[in-house]
Amino acid sequence: MSVGLNSRARLCKSTSKLVKNPQITSPSLAKSSFTQQFRHTANQNTPLSPFVAPASSNSSANDILELDDSFTDIVCSSNLMSIAGFGSLLSETSALTTFPDLVNFRLAKVKGWRRVFAHSCQVFFDRGIARPETKEISSLSVEPHPDSEIAVTVFEIPATPHSIAAFIEREHEFKFIAVEPICFHTNHSLRRSAVICGANTDDNYKATRCPPDEWERRYGRYNIGTLWHDPGVLPCRTYLRHCVLAAKKLGAEVEDNFLDSTLLSDRKTSVREHLERNPEIMMEEPPPSLVGRYSG
Repeated sequence: MSVGLNSRARLCKSTSKLVKNPQITSPSLAKSSFTQQFRHTANQNTPLSPFVAPASSNSSANDILELDDSFTDIVCSSNLMSIAGFGSLLSETSALTTFPDLVNFRLAKVKGWRRVFAHSCQVFFDRGIARPETKEISSLSVEPHPDSEIAVTVFEIPATPHSIAAFIEREHEFKFIAVEPICFHTNHSLRRSAVICGANTDDNYKATRCPPDEWERRYGRYNIGTLWHDPGVLPCRTYLRHCVLAAKKLGAEVEDNFLDSTLLSDRKTSVREHLERNPEIMMEEPPPSLVGRYSG
């Protein structure tokens, strides 16, 4: 039986937040055309205990389960937590740089969310690949969109303090949202929630994870006044190329999904259109120190 987020909401601890979002509906999406075969590249035999949700709930299907930084609500009885990757985490190589103990790296889908290059990213400045003069400084997040479906990777990491701290540091600026991925091949639920990195706001980020002194340490030296409220940002070129290459390695249908369903900050221009206008992006090699991390 599929376990829905609306049922699992009752498993929330007091530190988690259920956020009403009237934009989310229960869309009747057309059956996906995804048929690309995908090989599990990690241990497929790791036991994963599914959640057992109560039979009913007071929460509606329009609720979003926002997770706190303990991730208690998605840790299974095997003390593993699932992560849904939609950008750089489409690359197992990239995922392993942060999570060397990950298991069950596999392909899945998430309905009702879309990818958007909507915010500035500190790490691009740290690594010397941001181009503030052209505003090519943005990274990916997901936001609710009832008619969208995105290809993702899903994998498990040990829910240890070290692994959780590594995840939070990697994804510091995001809201952490619980989603229910479905099998890439069968459209059946994976019967477990995964954390995905949702769009945030400056105010919420500062209130929950980045107080003034931390903001100054991370962003002040780059004169970044806002992360989430600059509508003119464009994708970081090196990062965009990496994500496209990672999607391509997962198969033609995953690549098409990434190119056509990923939008720039205007919410109109697709990545495919952006690359058609700027084909040189895919020809630009990353700096030598980042070749391993940003090559798909």
